[in-house]
Amino acid sequence: MATDTKELKALLHESIENIDDEELLLVAKSILDRMYEPDKNVRLNDFQKKRLDMAKKSIQKGDYLTTKQADELVSKWLKE
Repeated sequence: MATDTKELKALLHESIENIDDEELLLVAKSILDRMYEPDKNVRLNDFQKKRLDMAKKSIQKGDYLTTKQADELVSKWLKE
């Protein structure tokens, strides 16, 4: 069992990454949506802006993984 909020969040993140059941994820999202309202005034630092620009350019060039490809890659890493 998680001992503190930070550990609990890490466990939840890990659990969510391993769930493929779309209905369960939608239920979890619905619950979380009631508790969390994103900040509409997000401020990014220069590094974050640069990384986002790089990511957008990669996507435009077709340089990205599908969810399935990413899942397969992570599964491979976990077996190593």
